[in-house]
Amino acid sequence: MPRTVHIIGAGLAGLSAAVRLIGHAARVHLYEATTQAGGRCRSYHDLTIGMTIDNGNHLLLSGNRAALSYLDAIGARHLLTGPGEASVPFIDLKSGERWTLLANDGFVPWWIFHPGRRVPGTSARSYLSLLHLLRASPHAKVGDVMTCEGPLYDRLVGPFLLAALNVDPPEGSATLAAAVVNETLLAGGKNYHPMIAREGLSTAFIEPGVAHITRNTGTVAFERQLRAFAFEGDRVTALDFGSAQVRVSEDDAVVLAVPPWAAASLIPALETPTEFRAIVNAHFKIDPPPGLPAITGVIGGTVEWLFTFPGRLSVTISGADRLLNIPREELAAQIWQDVAQIAGIADELPPWQIVRERRATFAATPQENAKRPGTATRFRNLALAGDWTATGLPATIEGAIRSGQRAADWIAAKT
Repeated sequence: MPRTVHIIGAGLAGLSAAVRLIGHAARVHLYEATTQAGGRCRSYHDLTIGMTIDNGNHLLLSGNRAALSYLDAIGARHLLTGPGEASVPFIDLKSGERWTLLANDGFVPWWIFHPGRRVPGTSARSYLSLLHLLRASPHAKVGDVMTCEGPLYDRLVGPFLLAALNVDPPEGSATLAAAVVNETLLAGGKNYHPMIAREGLSTAFIEPGVAHITRNTGTVAFERQLRAFAFEGDRVTALDFGSAQVRVSEDDAVVLAVPPWAAASLIPALETPTEFRAIVNAHFKIDPPPGLPAITGVIGGTVEWLFTFPGRLSVTISGADRLLNIPREELAAQIWQDVAQIAGIADELPPWQIVRERRATFAATPQENAKRPGTATRFRNLALAGDWTATGLPATIEGAIRSGQRAADWIAAKT
């Protein structure tokens, strides 16, 4: 194992790489450009509404094995909560219809033969359309291989793929869609129990991760933005942080776990995705009505997913570029109309916060997917990590953590 591994970036990819490397008996030094670890997966105290919120709402599924193994390693899996079964309630805001998708845990999906468990208006046969994704070429779009209309698509497949790909599903990569469907919907209900970090993303994913690293002789340095690498031949020899230089010795290694635009500025001729999509999250300071589910899928409105937390209701809207130029007050009121209808709330707009992430994820199209680099670089002691690298998945928590674990394993295998 290298004597020391330097990890640039303390988002989930960097943290998961550090945790995995500790398991390989490495000494790790983690450097973060900002004042807080977590990247897009973190919590912060918002002064506008006077409470701690997440910068984005993230849903995990029980089949996200990399994410769960990371949480196990840092002792935080118990901080995820969910219904304990593959159960997700939905509402169609246009028709007012409500239903709950309820799958069995076994590999054979007998639930699709039960009208009370499957999506209203669908037949068991209609679910076979998902198999078309598995035969798609790397250049195919979702719309090239399956029909993107009808009750099953409108009420389940479309919303599910929009949340996973963060692009309009017909334009999305069929290969990436197939990977998500294959690891969840086609893998048996035990793989898609929904789970959320009810006490906050930082409480579950970030703070225990940082504590685990420092408890195991690692270090985490904040406000350390990497300005440049020093290269000699086929290896990195130094890290330039502007005010300080860090030497990378012959036996050391480096993991670069930063956004794609930052990575491209640091590594000559590195190809990365260059097209991105937005996500909008909204938070409302209000006590959720009793009995409101932890997660609700929403059809036919601006809102796509509604999450309940102690003292607040939160919303996620994917592929949200269309909402970026709407005035904040107007957008909050528009979203609140949906939330009030879903939750049965007659109150006026409560204290709110809108979080718009303009470059939340790379655009999961076939063209952008083809630009994703692998873990290895042409430098023998430098690995890449990040949900934008070639993980085989879209830009998700699972993909970010998987990328960090792969980078750590690649470095371990080099010795």
